[in-house]
Amino acid sequence: MANIKDILKERILVLDGAMGTMIQRHSLTEEDFRGERFKDHPCSLKGNNDLLSITRPDIIKSIHAEYFAAGADIAETNSFGGTWIAQDDYELASAVYDINFQSAKIAKEVADEFTAKEPNKPRFVAGSMGPTTKLASMSPDVNDPGFRNISFDELVGAFKEQATGLIDGGADLLLVETITDTLNAKAALFAIDEVQKEKGTDLPVMISGTITDASGRTLSGQNTEAFVISVEHAKPLSIGLNCALGAEALRPYLKTIREKSNCLVSAHPNAGLPNEMGAYDESPEFMAKQIKVFLDEGLVNIIGGCCGTTPAHIKAIADLAATYSPKNN
Repeated sequence: MANIKDILKERILVLDGAMGTMIQRHSLTEEDFRGERFKDHPCSLKGNNDLLSITRPDIIKSIHAEYFAAGADIAETNSFGGTWIAQDDYELASAVYDINFQSAKIAKEVADEFTAKEPNKPRFVAGSMGPTTKLASMSPDVNDPGFRNISFDELVGAFKEQATGLIDGGADLLLVETITDTLNAKAALFAIDEVQKEKGTDLPVMISGTITDASGRTLSGQNTEAFVISVEHAKPLSIGLNCALGAEALRPYLKTIREKSNCLVSAHPNAGLPNEMGAYDESPEFMAKQIKVFLDEGLVNIIGGCCGTTPAHIKAIADLAATYSPKNN
């Protein structure tokens, strides 16, 4: 298997686009989410996209294939909400390992198919580990700022189960992404380190935070430089930003990461900000024009898309990225 670290010295790699955006195009029903295994589950499962890796693997595989065909080098697994914390909303904590294992297995099967067809362009699978639905640094109760509805140890346990399933399923690297609370991310990084020691593996880890508004801070209040300082001890493959803002608004914060970090830099922004209907309006051509600035300034080593981005967006980004050489810290 090709070494992603070596490839990143030679070229800019492209991450895929929005899994959720592509799933929505299929107009799935409650029955699609339930499948045979969960047909008698006591609560509604519609909207639990991670579950589709078990109940509709054909759809998830087809989405991965579309992104690889568009030029993506790295596919994110369909496991963004693959912790018992998130799955508890659907009373499905017992299915967490299977969700992550199957999500990685599906993506790896498609990646291997494309690598076999194009050995000069090996495809990789990044195990997606989202932020969960609870924050370790902030209280959900404005009247009780000291209250926490999740502990660090609970987060570590949840992320260990997720990382175990992703590694067992064949992920090539792990992506701790859409970080709104750095303490949650630290729990994920600690969990990954423990699992890798137990398994004797050494998968690269990508870290990607989220800037929530024009202040340039995460939801838990850190600016970009503080975020970098807080996670760089984990010696990740890359540190970057995703989601929240469109590409143009991310530029100054990516510049900070490039200047303050010794790591490679990643970015997978949204296709702009959502409109009043919750849709994303930036065309592939418009988004690529914004990302060209990142490439001109040597800000990124890994580039892709988040909410609202489709295979057409990824193709425009991949075609552009192929004409640039990376800058390595």
